[in-house]
Amino acid sequence: MQRRGLLIILSSPSGAGKSTIAKRLRAWDPEIRFSVSATTRAPRPGEEDGREYYFRTRDEFQEMVAAGEMLEHAEVFGNLYGSPLAPVEEAVAGGADILFDIDWQGGQQVRNSALAEDVVSIFLLPPSIAELERRLIARGQDSAETVAGRMQKSKDEISHWAEYDYVLVNDDLDATEEAVRTIVRASRLRRRQQTGLNDRLRALFAEFEARK
Repeated sequence: MQRRGLLIILSSPSGAGKSTIAKRLRAWDPEIRFSVSATTRAPRPGEEDGREYYFRTRDEFQEMVAAGEMLEHAEVFGNLYGSPLAPVEEAVAGGADILFDIDWQGGQQVRNSALAEDVVSIFLLPPSIAELERRLIARGQDSAETVAGRMQKSKDEISHWAEYDYVLVNDDLDATEEAVRTIVRASRLRRRQQTGLNDRLRALFAEFEARK
């Protein structure tokens, strides 16, 4: 049956596993697409406009925001990032699922957008704050100062858990992945997503009429 795509939002504090789960979800179903963001930062070697990012000047980006052409946007370390609305609308209308690996602020904007009814939002919690800190340190990517900053930010992130459709404690990566798969499978069967349902029902009622 034909269906409408989903906007799948994955959020968590840094270190709680959203990037890992996002990669696993796309490995499970390669048809799930990452949202391609627009950014005002300069392209890095090998990056192409429209593939890694839509590269825009600050003025162009702000014009898009003012015109309502951004699904969500934020400023990060002096550069603007956001999800252009038109490509996402086109993809969802064509039955593609779009994955957003974003924080609570971006998630809030997407849930308040014109595509709100297509959203399924999932928040991942760490099993404990001590474990969250251990994971951040174990990654070996950040200084002690940066880890401390991420830990402080995590409190604010976690405080928005109630805004999400589903909240999962990521204490077992395989179990969390399976739970996310289950959520996606079920969400694809929502009445709104089944765009061919009206035609199917018309055919059923036509059969009733034919039996008179």
